[in-house]
Amino acid sequence: MGLLTSLNIGVSGLQAAGESMSVVGNNIANAQTAGFKKSRAEFQDMLSSSLKGIDGGDQIGTGTKLAHVHGMFTQGGIARTENITDVALNGHGFFAIEAAYGRGYTRDGQFQFSKEGLLMTGDGYNVLGFQADNEGKITNKVGAIKLGNTTIPASPTKDVSLNMNLDSRTKIVPFNKDNPDKANFYNNSVTVYDSQGNAHLVTLFFNRTGPNNWNYHAYVDGAEAAGGEPGKMVRMAGGTLRFNPKGQLEEEIQNESSFSFKGGAKANQKINFDFGKSIKEGGDGKDGSTHFGSDTSIARTNQDGYTAATLASMSFNDDGVLTAIYNNGVTKDLAQLAVAKFENNEGLYRMGKNLFKQTRKSGQGTLGKPGKDGRGEILSKSVELSNVDIAEEFVNLMNTQRNFQANTRTMSTSDKMLQEILNIKR
Repeated sequence: MGLLTSLNIGVSGLQAAGESMSVVGNNIANAQTAGFKKSRAEFQDMLSSSLKGIDGGDQIGTGTKLAHVHGMFTQGGIARTENITDVALNGHGFFAIEAAYGRGYTRDGQFQFSKEGLLMTGDGYNVLGFQADNEGKITNKVGAIKLGNTTIPASPTKDVSLNMNLDSRTKIVPFNKDNPDKANFYNNSVTVYDSQGNAHLVTLFFNRTGPNNWNYHAYVDGAEAAGGEPGKMVRMAGGTLRFNPKGQLEEEIQNESSFSFKGGAKANQKINFDFGKSIKEGGDGKDGSTHFGSDTSIARTNQDGYTAATLASMSFNDDGVLTAIYNNGVTKDLAQLAVAKFENNEGLYRMGKNLFKQTRKSGQGTLGKPGKDGRGEILSKSVELSNVDIAEEFVNLMNTQRNFQANTRTMSTSDKMLQEILNIKR
């Protein structure tokens, strides 16, 4: 009976070694699979027989078995690529996708866009993310990431912001509204856009009206103004800037703003001219235009209008936000990659194709934004490599081979002993 048991023990060792070889072989086979997570074979001894019953002690083992195949979710190496849709997760979490069986999860960030503009895996599954509203602000609504319309309409200028210094040494000069070029201290031009996206040059004239007071006047050439005459400037906006004795912007007042351009654009377009946050608006004097005894100059000018445009390029940033860049220089956020976090990664079920599925053991995947609440960060133009260490797997391969050979020796030796017993009758 003991010899037959030893044969069975040898068989269990061979089976366990063979299953271990499958785990090691699968790791080696996937050493170049992006986002692959290796596994480790874990063994247990089988129920032992006791020579003393329930008293314990003097027990003979009956072999081994493969108890668990443990997924190792350590971070893989990161490889840089030139593909704008390649992304890698550095840290915990998984990309969420819409698979054929429902929601799936993957660490493989080799994505691409379909002809419909959907961000997809190589197998055609939609990648999920947080959607952006019409203003480009990321919301908490989850859905398939899509480029949408690759063109954007024109947007008329609503605000023009200027940061400047007006020389406090300037003499008070009366302003001649009919001939602004000869009756101003300083002028500067800025390009604005009408409702059709046409660009127009607006010239701002500045003249000092008191110790700490200035007026500004916005003019366009008559060739661009509705009802205007070419070569004759037409006034369309104006206001007053008031400074305190320290040279800080105390108050800005816009008296009028009504721009009507030629070409069928919307009439009476209102454009607000902002010279920084005045003290009356709660500023501290650091963020507004100034009135110091130094040369007049404009440090910065911005306006928010633009022409109609088409998509020129796109990219993911390190927050996982997909940004579209249009050929007029406008950028717009479209969506943000969603990252799923699990309490027990080892409980996930491998579905093949680099995909996982949640189970009762893994718990439910909680979607969140990259870099938040323990989730990993996104690396753009990068791919996470397999976490398989070839050198380590070769060592495991040799150990498994030796274990297999040793178990064959157990079986061959037991067989010889049984043969001796059979030879007793001869």
